[in-house]
Amino acid sequence: MTPLKIIITEHAQKRLQEERQYGITIEDIYSAANSIPGRVPSATRFRSFISSSGRPFDLVAKDTNLGRLVITIIGK
Repeated sequence: MTPLKIIITEHAQKRLQEERQYGITIEDIYSAANSIPGRVPSATRFRSFISSSGRPFDLVAKDTNLGRLVITIIGK
């Protein structure tokens, strides 16, 4: 099985700069997106990920022809 390509939207990258998402890294996002099993045909919120710094977060993702699109990140 080939690894899934993860695409992080510009919006999601900007969200990482906000205080609520402090401590969540791009690597955390890749790890979380890769851990989602199966196919995600429509935008879905996945809950209860933990960043390497210990910050809990959710993400919204959807699978496209190009790969898994991470639409936004929601820090807790």
